[in-house]
Amino acid sequence: MTNPYAAIFRARGTKGFAAAAFIARLPVAMVPIGIVTMLSELRGEYWLAGAVAATVTLTNAAVAPQISRLVDRLGQFRLIVPTTTISVVAFVVLMIAAHHNWPAWTLFAAALPAAVMPSMSAMVRARWTELFRDRPELNTAFAFESAADELVYIAGASLSVGLSVALFPEAGTLVSTLLLAAGTTAFVLQRRTEPPVRSADAGRNGSAIFLPPVQIITLILVFVGAIFATAEVSTVALTRDLGQPGAASLVIGLYAAGSFVVGVVIGALKLTLPLHRQLLVVLVALLVTTLPLLLANSVPTLAAAILLSGVAVSPTFITAFGLVERRVPRGVLTEGVTWVTTGIGIGMALGAFLSGWVVDAFGARSGFLVSAGAATAALSIALIGQRILARDVAPAKA
Repeated sequence: MTNPYAAIFRARGTKGFAAAAFIARLPVAMVPIGIVTMLSELRGEYWLAGAVAATVTLTNAAVAPQISRLVDRLGQFRLIVPTTTISVVAFVVLMIAAHHNWPAWTLFAAALPAAVMPSMSAMVRARWTELFRDRPELNTAFAFESAADELVYIAGASLSVGLSVALFPEAGTLVSTLLLAAGTTAFVLQRRTEPPVRSADAGRNGSAIFLPPVQIITLILVFVGAIFATAEVSTVALTRDLGQPGAASLVIGLYAAGSFVVGVVIGALKLTLPLHRQLLVVLVALLVTTLPLLLANSVPTLAAAILLSGVAVSPTFITAFGLVERRVPRGVLTEGVTWVTTGIGIGMALGAFLSGWVVDAFGARSGFLVSAGAATAALSIALIGQRILARDVAPAKA
């Protein structure tokens, strides 16, 4: 049997831009926890550390789709180079301000421009789409990128904290800044695989967020992101209540591992069910697999339940990105993918906040009720939006 992953990497340039994009997006996971670790160690104020990290995250969530919109109009090279340069310089200023104990307002002033990091997940998916549009290899490529995203979140946060603790407080932020600079530089220099600009595509000048399929898929992934964050927060709380707080990292690792493995398997399959139907199937699985979490009363049962609940996460992402590729005109594809990716981040932020409140008010296991509720909401939205998600966009002229 032919290895589908080997097949996609036989295309010229794919190994290079995939490797560069992986390096360039590690800062997505490294930066927030790196800032928290750096400022908490240097300033001793967790509220300040959290506020500065949140400023970067939320500002990036607002700005990244606008950057991607311009990328669709002007091209990747012309936007990635200046935005990355601004971001790298701002992170350097942030580290200097933290190290020299500058006033708190300078930290926020540096955090705002630092947040103009481009969405490398969207950029790399745009390149895969240009290579394999309307071909089965595209599903495999999206599966590979979803698996890569899982590895980013598994390795990035741990690497950032480990560097800051082992070396010096700024180490995690410093390394993430260097990776951002190196990864994006390697990525943009590969001009051969850069998607062409289609400024007049489909006669559209509006934002991708006004397209109903983008709105539906983004909203669905807000709730999926909430499930992801809720599992992490509730796991930390429950292992603490069970007297084994050190088991939290292992259990959370199983959650990501389950998602990673199933995502790789799904990418190797050639499914014939329409994508909008596939989305319903994986969302039903997502809901069903959250329910055993409510019964976990020991670390082994929690580990088993969390491993099971992770199996539908990556397939959900793969199907959602596949729908964006099929339902969004080429001229706004990068922006559309970025909105969907942003939805995941917003959901993770909201899920962490809501589940934290529920855990404080009603106990650790109750936090998993947020997962079940979010899965129900995601499935309901997908059901309501089936007719819209079933429609193909008219083929755009190159």
